[in-house]
Amino acid sequence: MSRLDDLDTFVAIVEGGSLTAAARRMGRPVQSVSRALSTLEASVGVELIRRTTRQLSPTEAGAEFFRRVQPALSEIIEAKLEAGSRKIEASGLLRVGAPTFFAPPYIVPAAAEFMARYPKIELDLRLSGRFADLVEERLDLAIRIGELRDTDLKAKRLGELRRAFFASPAYLATHGRPSHPRDLTHHQCLVRSEGAPNVRWPYTDNGETKEVQVTGRFRSDNSASIMRAAALSGIGIGFAPLWQIHESVDDGRLELVLVDFEPPPVPIHAVWQGGKLMPAKTRLFIDMVAEHLRAARL
Repeated sequence: MSRLDDLDTFVAIVEGGSLTAAARRMGRPVQSVSRALSTLEASVGVELIRRTTRQLSPTEAGAEFFRRVQPALSEIIEAKLEAGSRKIEASGLLRVGAPTFFAPPYIVPAAAEFMARYPKIELDLRLSGRFADLVEERLDLAIRIGELRDTDLKAKRLGELRRAFFASPAYLATHGRPSHPRDLTHHQCLVRSEGAPNVRWPYTDNGETKEVQVTGRFRSDNSASIMRAAALSGIGIGFAPLWQIHESVDDGRLELVLVDFEPPPVPIHAVWQGGKLMPAKTRLFIDMVAEHLRAARL
């Protein structure tokens, strides 16, 4: 067995979390996978995988070795295929980070079609309410909503999210319909309980983005379902991405207000580490998500 095969085996063990998972992924006996790991550790001269009766985990040296080897190995494999003018068949494990609430309705359907189209792909979807650290969490890519802060990452814009003001017909019938964002200071607004005590909502007026300070007797944490439920109950006026409420708007239980003053949309990007050849599986997944988002109502 070649040194490259030993490295490929090591990567499969770390990504799969066990010899069995690595053997299944590579189509080899568990004993062969174990021998390859031992051979690699002997050549490196240090223990790379800590073995216990319950689990396998990379040692500190193994984690650093994986961080350096995994992207390099992907480049070598794809370079060999391209040099031989062979079609690259996407395979292996793909680790993707995505926003907690956005992923179920939009990323998971794209993932389902992706996995059906590429049966040799395994997908590990990590959900989080914050921007994930690609290096620390060993992610191949992440889907991010909002302006990008990491200058060392490469990115592809996948779409944008419209943000809207909304309320129930019952609330509007009782309290009136605001005609300008300044009118929100006289309304009960549904505000989030985390963050600064002075809640300010953005809006656009004559092409300029401004803010209005809002207040309300009802506060909750950053839960889309809670804010939608509060608006449906007639408690006040809400502000959120349209995708979180569009079904209630379509069935008439919520109405959009101040449409002409909506703030600029929020961008959606796929991000990945720069300076490396992008594996085929990563590129294909990004294209699939972009295709799904183009067809979605955002």
